[in-house]
Amino acid sequence: MATQGPPEDEFETRTQQALQYKAEGNQRFKQKRVREAISRYHWALMHLRGLDPQEPNPLRDLRGEKDKLSPEQAEFLRSLECDCYNNLAACLLLSEKVNYERVRDYCLKVLERQRDNTKALYRAGVALYNMGNYDQAQHHLARAAKICPNDANVKRSLRQAEHHLDSYHQKEKAMYRGMFDK
Repeated sequence: MATQGPPEDEFETRTQQALQYKAEGNQRFKQKRVREAISRYHWALMHLRGLDPQEPNPLRDLRGEKDKLSPEQAEFLRSLECDCYNNLAACLLLSEKVNYERVRDYCLKVLERQRDNTKALYRAGVALYNMGNYDQAQHHLARAAKICPNDANVKRSLRQAEHHLDSYHQKEKAMYRGMFDK
């Protein structure tokens, strides 16, 4: 037996609750209560889980149901999820011990759905830079700089990544030059 997706009232209830948690997260973030903000964004995402028919849902799959969202609902859901993941990345970057892998992962989730999201491009670039992946950092930061050419943080981070890439390439050339001189 196939259904037409989550009932309208379930979609509405869960997205409204997610919006409430996101707003609370935003408030905590502004108050510099980062851990509490992270918690609120996670709660928001938990309320959204299972609404997207493109995401795996074992219960729905077992029942053979095919959920469908209207294009407007799907766009609203993706936008809300992206906002929460982006906000989580921002919070993690302010944490005492930054988990750059999680920052990168959250930003990549956003970029899968919103390819030109400058905040996600910038934060992914910062995370990759701090993970020592200067090539990918430069790639993401260059895309962000193309979209927002006047953003000082993006330009500064891009220069840092390019500087590290240049240094790496110079060391690599010197190493290979030494190998063939013998």
